[in-house]
Amino acid sequence: MSYTIRSTAPFRADVVGSYLRPEKLKNARNLHRQGLLDAAGLKQVEDECIRDLVAQQIKHGLRGITDGEFRRSWWHLDFMWGLGGIKRVETKEGFHFVGINTRAETAALEGKLSGQNHPFVEHFKFVKQFESQGYGLQARQTVPAPAQTLSNLLKVRDSVGESAPTWRDFYHSEEDLAEALGAAYREVFADLYAAGCRSIQIDDCAWAALLDDDLVQKNHIDVPRMAELYLLANNACLKDKPADLTICTHFCRGNYRSHFFSKGSYDRVTDTLFAKENVDGFYLEYDDERSGSFEALKAIPKDKQVVLGIVTSKRPELEDLKALEARVRKAAEYFPLDNLCVSPQCGFASTEEGNELTFDQQWAKVDLVVELAHRIWG
Repeated sequence: MSYTIRSTAPFRADVVGSYLRPEKLKNARNLHRQGLLDAAGLKQVEDECIRDLVAQQIKHGLRGITDGEFRRSWWHLDFMWGLGGIKRVETKEGFHFVGINTRAETAALEGKLSGQNHPFVEHFKFVKQFESQGYGLQARQTVPAPAQTLSNLLKVRDSVGESAPTWRDFYHSEEDLAEALGAAYREVFADLYAAGCRSIQIDDCAWAALLDDDLVQKNHIDVPRMAELYLLANNACLKDKPADLTICTHFCRGNYRSHFFSKGSYDRVTDTLFAKENVDGFYLEYDDERSGSFEALKAIPKDKQVVLGIVTSKRPELEDLKALEARVRKAAEYFPLDNLCVSPQCGFASTEEGNELTFDQQWAKVDLVVELAHRIWG
């Protein structure tokens, strides 16, 4: 059987986008925080490390290339802080993961939202230049989903306190805020598109809390209401999307130093996220029992792409190749094999701390994904 040749992301062998930070980069960022290295000096180190990373991605057989999120501390907050109308604030405590808490900071509104002059556009331009270094390479920009930003903004007073500004100071309703976020994102996407970007990945942990019964009960989450708002925000950013701009959602249950915050199958969001979000495809976590069965894939329209995250980025042990292939074949009972791809379930360093594995173990995981894709699709 012949399979469709993928000319744009998602590719048969893909990655979510973040990679372990080299010590040189970590040291430079620490010096910058202490005022011992200026912004230009930090950028020079970032540039050097990203060049090396892109070369490694190409060497290991990947076609989708990213900057590894090397210019960020967080997978999500740095983008939020780059939007007009949002500022960095410290929180009372870090976000609770299973077995660990994150650093204590978040994003809060300080005015009307805008996506003009976002720094990530210049970040993308740097990666774009490397597309010429190999056949079929495509530079990708990763950003937190509007639903993720909405989730942060709606609960900022829970994490900061009553003194924090709230979305109610600037917008009449939660729907207005969701629509405004979508509009701000469209401004960023338009600038990325003008810079030559044709692949955007929106990373989304917001939905994951809706799947976990313990989190729903503890936080008194109105699941249907939040699903409605998250869908509104994400679809708002996709309005009038150019046909040749591929935007996919990466669904994540949390990734901080190899820890997670949510468990539960996708069943609770199949009728909203899977069936109604207007993205081109989904990067889905399927690396362990927390993710549920592949049967949920039936709710995804068959013209979309699905990337099965069946290789974990959280643990160093390599999965068995034959077992992975069997899992892909099992998923194909519910979704067309020609529209499937494979990847690690998440990035290797959603924050600058990174997951608990070595650089060699990271690239061994990538090699396994590439080998698996060749084994299935040729």
